[in-house]
Amino acid sequence: MSDVAIRVENLSKLYRIGGPQARYKTLRDTMASLAVAPIQRLRRLGQPTPPEETIWALKDVSFEVKHGEVLGIIGRNGSGKTTLLKVLSRITEPTEGSAEIHGRVGSLLEVGTGFHPELTGRENIYLSGAILGMKRAEIDNKFDEIVQFAEIERFLDTPAKRYSSGMYVRLAFAVAAHLEPQILLVDEVLAVGDAEFQKKCLGRMGDVAREGRTVLFVSHNMQAVRSLCGSAFQLEAGRVVRHGDPRVVVGDYLSTVSLTAAGEAIWSEQTGPGNDEIRLTAVRVHSLGGKAGRSCASGTDIAVELQFIAGTAHPALCVGFDLTTPEGVVVLRSYQTDLPRKEWPPIRIGENLWRCTIPGGLLNSGLYQVCPRIGMHNMYWIVNLDTVAQFEVILDHGVSPLWSGLNGINRPGIISPILKWDAAMSAKQQSSDNTHPPQ
Repeated sequence: MSDVAIRVENLSKLYRIGGPQARYKTLRDTMASLAVAPIQRLRRLGQPTPPEETIWALKDVSFEVKHGEVLGIIGRNGSGKTTLLKVLSRITEPTEGSAEIHGRVGSLLEVGTGFHPELTGRENIYLSGAILGMKRAEIDNKFDEIVQFAEIERFLDTPAKRYSSGMYVRLAFAVAAHLEPQILLVDEVLAVGDAEFQKKCLGRMGDVAREGRTVLFVSHNMQAVRSLCGSAFQLEAGRVVRHGDPRVVVGDYLSTVSLTAAGEAIWSEQTGPGNDEIRLTAVRVHSLGGKAGRSCASGTDIAVELQFIAGTAHPALCVGFDLTTPEGVVVLRSYQTDLPRKEWPPIRIGENLWRCTIPGGLLNSGLYQVCPRIGMHNMYWIVNLDTVAQFEVILDHGVSPLWSGLNGINRPGIISPILKWDAAMSAKQQSSDNTHPPQ
């Protein structure tokens, strides 16, 4: 038996963008189209044929993954990561090239992929196992582990269509990770869950890797890629541009992002990331009261602004960002929903400009990156981007003559706050005071 689990050779996927979309037609639609076709051909005589727009989501992608290997796949949004996993999962056909897969595949690409909405959670567990080719006795042995991991005991016999997105993704991951597929394909779907669930999922993926199964892991979490994966590659515009040790690949990728990021990013209403619910049009960073730029003094408040067009005022909308270091370490994440509800900025249909203030005296000197995060709480992402803006903090908020950060010298740590100190009495001092009451 070959030790290769996945072999991909010159894999390419072409998509057509714009133009009329194919749809299913009734007999009446077909008859009507045939009737008007001669007239339409006459109208087009002498008119230039508009060029068909296409885009290569993947182009000449080649790699091998051995049994038991954990491969990380990174890259910007739109680089082709999800398309690659869909081809490997046989959800979509490649335009060119080939992909050989040796072993049964479990995929976690989108919330609820592979679940039947009319079936209960219990029935979907057995259905998923049957699709993987498992016998009922094998599924029975894993059933209790799946239910315990997903934490849906009360809703086990409820139709899946009644599940929240959080319940869907918990059960989907539990099924994919516990029914012992030989190859596990995981997309950035883990971002839907809460922090505790994400921690559980990453831990389970580590267990799967140690059990000797093959994992392809697509993620924006660079720390997870470095810690879980034995190798990694970066996709850019559908092509593999880096492949090798995950620490080297991630480091090179983050340095490239750093070089291209400025103090602001601006998009048009047509090209901005998002959808009809929310369309991001700008991200800016500046010292409060100053202009957007690459440098901010650590002693002043720093404003991070997100400008967006809202087509809905949904109460579950969360608008925020991750502040990271160039190495991908998350310094903080902030949403408007972290505040009491009465303090949330009002959502206006149309243009909105929301500002988050990072207090002066908090950040250390160095480079920081802003990664926008907009979504519906615990349901789905609308915007989930890597670095779009970068700024440098110059350390200047120390007032003590012994402050070791003067003249921009970096202090240890990501943050550099000046914390309050005071004198307190020890237990021995308190005891001594109690035995010698004042005269």
